[in-house]
Amino acid sequence: MNFPPNFLDEIRTRLPVSEICGKRVNLKKQGREFVGLSPFNNEKTPSFTVNDDKGFYHCFSSGKHGDIFSFIMAVEGLSFPEAVEKLARDAGLEVPRETAAERAKSNRRSGLHEVMDLACGFFQQSLLERCGDHARKYIEGRGLDVETISKFRLGYAPPGNAMHVALRKAGISESSLLECGLLRASDNGQGAYAFFRDRVLFPITDRRGRVIGFGGRLMGDGKAAKYINSPDTVLFSKGRTLYNLANARQAAHEGHPVIVVEGYMDVIALDRAGFKGAVAPLGTALTENQMEEIWRLNSEPVLCFDGDSAGARAAMKAAERSLELLRPGRSVQFAYLPAGDDPDSLIAAQGPRAISDVITSAKPLVDMLWAYEYTLKTLETPERRADLEVRLKKRVSVIADGSVQQHYRQIFRDRVWQVFRNKRVSGNSQKGQFIRSVDYSRRVEQPSTGNLRANVAAMRSRRMQVLLATILNFPILLDEFSEVLSEITLSPDLDKLLREIHHWYAKSQGLDADDLKSHLYAQGFEKIVTSLGSREVMSHAAFARDASDGNDDYTELLSRARKGFEQTLNLFTQARRKQEVLASGRVAAGDGTEESERRFLAFKRVMEDETADMLVGNEVDFD
Repeated sequence: MNFPPNFLDEIRTRLPVSEICGKRVNLKKQGREFVGLSPFNNEKTPSFTVNDDKGFYHCFSSGKHGDIFSFIMAVEGLSFPEAVEKLARDAGLEVPRETAAERAKSNRRSGLHEVMDLACGFFQQSLLERCGDHARKYIEGRGLDVETISKFRLGYAPPGNAMHVALRKAGISESSLLECGLLRASDNGQGAYAFFRDRVLFPITDRRGRVIGFGGRLMGDGKAAKYINSPDTVLFSKGRTLYNLANARQAAHEGHPVIVVEGYMDVIALDRAGFKGAVAPLGTALTENQMEEIWRLNSEPVLCFDGDSAGARAAMKAAERSLELLRPGRSVQFAYLPAGDDPDSLIAAQGPRAISDVITSAKPLVDMLWAYEYTLKTLETPERRADLEVRLKKRVSVIADGSVQQHYRQIFRDRVWQVFRNKRVSGNSQKGQFIRSVDYSRRVEQPSTGNLRANVAAMRSRRMQVLLATILNFPILLDEFSEVLSEITLSPDLDKLLREIHHWYAKSQGLDADDLKSHLYAQGFEKIVTSLGSREVMSHAAFARDASDGNDDYTELLSRARKGFEQTLNLFTQARRKQEVLASGRVAAGDGTEESERRFLAFKRVMEDETADMLVGNEVDFD
């Protein structure tokens, strides 16, 4: 029996893998994953891992891997239809019964997939022929090489009736071409005509990589729209589809960040720069269905927007859409490009490192909302302060999940209290006076900001290194701190190292430092492990030094390492919390006035600035 793909996806959405596997395996949370003893082999050391974000389990001892359906089939000996029916009952869903008409429709869809693939092949070939000369020049002018053109199956739709004629010769009926959206019926009763004409084409695929539609780009100036997409068909729905979804699914499985950008060329530019998990909506604001699809790839994707007021407005629309859908462990982050740049132009001008900096500086949704509302109005009067509280409560009220809503309420209450309580000025001639708000737009322009920003970044980096150095020499601390360590944001290289440490931890029979380092060396981490043991790092963390270096009592060394680790972790998280409390700003309404521009720039400074707590700390007494 064939089941509709959206029905199977709904079961996966409702039933986390950890919930299903947890009925058979005693799972323990470890960082981003769950671990337990294999249900397929007898073992003493856990080798069975579950990842809810990615929707799969993996058993290192047996090599078995799959989703909730394959797990039920394996442990209960059920067929696929039986496993679907069992899990549908658990999810509270009724199994759709396939009728003869539905079977015919399914077969029809399969035939249309073949038509779309043939059309894609025709467009690819047209790009290589003489008729595609100007399209090739356009694509090459955008810096795309042959490998990229082939990977994304870029093509060219010739003017006139060439596609129609070629596919009819291949045996495709006109009704199929109309049903696929490749032809459009004439309004004046004349013959059907090609939907795409004289445009560069970007094939759009479903999550399985099958072509379901196209995006067409006009190469020159003209009255027609610069971009058009295929019309909605039985295969293609613009509001449910993401560009590059199939490639991004594989990339997310391999650990790449999921980055949501605005267009086709942005996705391709990021892919060429090494960011393989990029996707894009199809020319519209993100829909609920698209957000659900993105969350299947990653629980906290990065939404990347242009650094202007239009990009900020798009970001707020995405924030508002996301709020209603939040649940524990699932949110979004926001990143802004420099003004005047998109991913394509930024990479071309400054290289992949510039994009990496943008992505690693992404801010969580809670910061975005606070920053937006805080500078909507000046806050000198009690009435305006009350209005801020009302607006924040209104924002939070749309969150459907009760526990997430409660935490948002608490965070906003804390921030309002911190901002509005009297702040005593100390250390200058104004001692004894009080300030009630912080003018970030003035402070961030002080000459010392650049140096402070660099100092804060260096301090954050050093604390990251100290935390990992301590774990390397005292891996037994993973039993206590594995989960909390996985929740902090590390630099990309340290995050990759930490993921490998977690894999070792899941499979290790003991927590021995030498064994851990040997494993990491074998996996290609020797350089970074060596750097973490350098004098530059250890001079800030004597407690993290290798326990085998001396004859001190190990219990005492471990106690010192634990206290030092806790202190460093507290400093790290406190600094982050203070930044959140002091963050403010708002995206301007975008009406083109000087006031709108000023508000937007102030908002952007606050979202990007990581030194506000230090700047304010020089003037404000936080008790």
